[in-house]
Amino acid sequence: MNAVMKSDTDAVRPHHIDEAEWALRIKLAQCYRIFDHMGWTMIIFNHITARIPGPEHHFLINPFGLRYDEVTASNLVKIDIDGNPVGESNYAVNPAGFIIHSAIHAHVPQAQWIMHTHTPQGIAVSCKAHGLSNSNFYSAMIWDHIAYHDFEGLTVRDDEQDRLVASMGTKPLVILRNHGLLSHGRTAEECFQRLYILQLACETQVISESMAGPDLKVSVEATENSTRDARLFGDNANTVGVDTFNALVRCIDAADPSYRH
Repeated sequence: MNAVMKSDTDAVRPHHIDEAEWALRIKLAQCYRIFDHMGWTMIIFNHITARIPGPEHHFLINPFGLRYDEVTASNLVKIDIDGNPVGESNYAVNPAGFIIHSAIHAHVPQAQWIMHTHTPQGIAVSCKAHGLSNSNFYSAMIWDHIAYHDFEGLTVRDDEQDRLVASMGTKPLVILRNHGLLSHGRTAEECFQRLYILQLACETQVISESMAGPDLKVSVEATENSTRDARLFGDNANTVGVDTFNALVRCIDAADPSYRH
């Protein structure tokens, strides 16, 4: 235990992984444990990925078959943009995760991190013809930054990749119709905070639409004010969501810091 806590980057870093990649692996493993803590899991399915800096477009993804609470820095799988493993791994990669994430990592420069969920509330909103309603505190922060992509079945065919990227455009949040939620960002913290707000907007909408009476829509002016003041979009990538993310890291560290291995 002392060796693990001594240093995030050096204590248990395998010799064949450099310090920068090891730090990225620890951060990504943190994300998986945070998602488990939040209940945003589907046993062994769904994905969070992080692109490794460099021209190769390599990225890290969870080993298929493990739960999120079993993901560690060392068992994350490195793959190339075509889904081929880079280096040795004892685990396979889920094709559905590769199809979505590789397309975005390859074609969206700011998508250093991608997070995708199948939460019941997210899927419920994705099934509504009107999608997300701008009717609550959370939706107002992100309303103009959401794209929609139509459902084409299980995401296992690479011909869907171009259509997915076209649907997204420059939007960092995506509601995958009849499917779930997705966010991308320049940092783990930025990506997580965006998805967190979208998830809260969906949760609130599911409750409000179950109640009798019409919803009260947020005005254009209030939406613009909320989006500006929330500061989830813009040039401040290194500050977005940092305090929230760190607070959750403290939770998972207190429960089980084994993800650092």
